Amino acid sequence: MNDFQAIADRVEIEALRGEFSDAVMMRDYDRVATLFTPDGTWRMPNIPVELEGREAIRAWGRRVPDVVDFLIQNTHPGVIHFDVGAATGRTYISEIGRAFDGRGGTNYALYHDRYAHTREGWKFAERVYEVRYEDPTPLPGTPLNRP
Repeated sequence: MNDFQAIADRVEIEALRGEFSDAVMMRDYDRVATLFTPDGTWRMPNIPVELEGREAIRAWGRRVPDVVDFLIQNTHPGVIHFDVGAATGRTYISEIGRAFDGRGGTNYALYHDRYAHTREGWKFAERVYEVRYEDPTPLPGTPLNRP
């Protein structure tokens, strides 16, 4: 791999991570699903949710608007390590959100990622969500706009 390819791969993976946060905040789970390989997995042990494959991601996303009042997710660059045709990395996340049942608050977390290089470019082969800090103090504000 030449230096230009390494730079291009890093930029594409960072764009993939940003696209994920945008799609989640816009509640576009059809788009979220396309960011994964066909057999990709998304694990969120704290919820607990384990989704395998694009259709499982889409189906779960269809239920999100019935449960989640709002979510704001900020993605911060993390590390990326490359191997032939694959990569691993971590993405740092800060979130605030609230469910319709009143649960919510603020958390800081990270995604442990495995990426696969496909014909369509870099995709998530696996995302595992790990909460590192959670403050369940009810949020006093009111969301002004929802997708």
